[in-house]
Amino acid sequence: MLMFVYVFGGAIQTGTAYVNYIVPGIIIFCAGYGSSMTAVSVSQDRLGGLFERLRSMPVHPSSFMLGHVIGSFVRNAISAALVFVVAFLLGFRPEAGWLDWLGVVLLLSLFILSVCWLAVVFGLLAKSVETASAFTFIVMFMPYVSSAFVPTDTMPSWLRAYADYQPFTPLIETLRGLLLDTDIGRQSWIAVVWFGGMLFVSYIVAMILFRRKG
Repeated sequence: MLMFVYVFGGAIQTGTAYVNYIVPGIIIFCAGYGSSMTAVSVSQDRLGGLFERLRSMPVHPSSFMLGHVIGSFVRNAISAALVFVVAFLLGFRPEAGWLDWLGVVLLLSLFILSVCWLAVVFGLLAKSVETASAFTFIVMFMPYVSSAFVPTDTMPSWLRAYADYQPFTPLIETLRGLLLDTDIGRQSWIAVVWFGGMLFVSYIVAMILFRRKG
């Protein structure tokens, strides 16, 4: 955040203070990176033989993965709070009411949970810990080609088509609209469909893979 605000911020015109514009993208970037590390932890436990030990115990199949997801969720909630603290110190001044803040919390929670469960799936599929770590690069790359750091209308038309319709842009635009009290339009529903669907599908696939990978 310090780099973007103080190094690039003066050269980028967004119609508002750059720190206000960039906060949603930085939060998503940090939360996505932290959640993606769940893939590495799951892969390590699976390849280390923990699956076999768990199968000899009277525990529900989801409890193993749920522990990873809850741990990751708590870590990322703390990191998101730290991002807000730093942003306020840099001059971030949201115009959100308490209902808007509630929407921000719920949407961030949905995002973190969906990426965590997707990371679990990737960790169950990976042949090695190194392969599982590749999921981190996927999650880190996508926010760059979105409206996280610059408006998409400044991009070439072929790149803008991707940036406008990938999952992260409606999520970031919804968070930005809630925090800055600007028009959201249908971006919120698109974001909920993207990440709600991802959460549902990832959970089901993770349960199936856990039973088969043993």
